[in-house]
Amino acid sequence: MAHFAELNSSNEVLRVIVVSNEDVDANGGDKHADAETFVTTIVPYGTGGVAWKQMSYNNNFRKQYAAIGYTYDSGKDMFILPKPYTSWTNDSSGDWKAPVTYPNDLEENSLTVFTEWDEDNKKWLGSTWSDNSIGVGTETKYEWNASGLSWTAL
Repeated sequence: MAHFAELNSSNEVLRVIVVSNEDVDANGGDKHADAETFVTTIVPYGTGGVAWKQMSYNNNFRKQYAAIGYTYDSGKDMFILPKPYTSWTNDSSGDWKAPVTYPNDLEENSLTVFTEWDEDNKKWLGSTWSDNSIGVGTETKYEWNASGLSWTAL
């Protein structure tokens, strides 16, 4: 089955539909403008819809399978996730990047550090959980020191 995203005038995905591979093949094949035009003849645009763009369920083309709220970047010919935070920028690969590099060390004292982005302070925070001998959990919080490439306990 072939998958198509309906786009509005800002290239935001409004909905996703499925079309038979036979219909796509008979109208130019995958990623062909004729296949996208064909979709308009069998599925009318919804409110605000202006175009159909094919995508790959298996991420074989146009970067990733889109969902409502994603954006199609015609210059990169890919679907982009919604921007997670105001300070983040989109790189040439279509990935959102924080202004501080993501921590490369996700362990502290042999425990996995669970990360989160602190948008107000533009830094990575982390926490670990450990159980004591009677099964009571303890959380330890950290902040990422990007210049020292290490976690600092808070």
